[in-house]
Amino acid sequence: MWKCVKFDKGIKKQPNGTFGCFLHISLSFCHTIAMECDTGMKMTPKSYQAMAEKRAKGSPIFRDCSLAFLGGGFLCAAAQVIIDLVSKTGIDEKDARLIGSLSLIFLSVLLTALCVYDNIAKHAGAGVIVPITGFANSMSSPAMEFKSEGFVLGMAAKMFTIAGPVIVYGTVASVVYGIIYWITTLF
Repeated sequence: MWKCVKFDKGIKKQPNGTFGCFLHISLSFCHTIAMECDTGMKMTPKSYQAMAEKRAKGSPIFRDCSLAFLGGGFLCAAAQVIIDLVSKTGIDEKDARLIGSLSLIFLSVLLTALCVYDNIAKHAGAGVIVPITGFANSMSSPAMEFKSEGFVLGMAAKMFTIAGPVIVYGTVASVVYGIIYWITTLF
């Protein structure tokens, strides 16, 4: 059991009547935090980081990169197959690419709803978190999680918890870049 010695926030009463700490530590901007264990051990951010690094498991980088490469490659190949099949029906190339992108979005939302996307992402890693499928997953996952709270306050509101900042900053950045481009074309 940890007792806080010096920490402004994060002290809460536990169900058994004792007080415990909950810490959300980011060592890049961490203030002086000292924790004292029941045994009297003091822990500073540096000693906490050393303990965390000692206990952390190593990541098999070659295996993870290979699986990400294969997962992303399979995803891109599947999209290309969809585009080629749609192009053979007589639809022009631009619309076929649009249908391919929409198909990837639909499939990632469907796989998220069926609770399959997370298992695929667990094994394929960053390969399936390419922008279009990862963004569709990040939009649909909170919506699925909070659907029991209602359509407006649950699903619709929580849908933008992860994707909202991406949309806002993307829109603001595009406006700023557009203004810069417009100013440079004046001269």
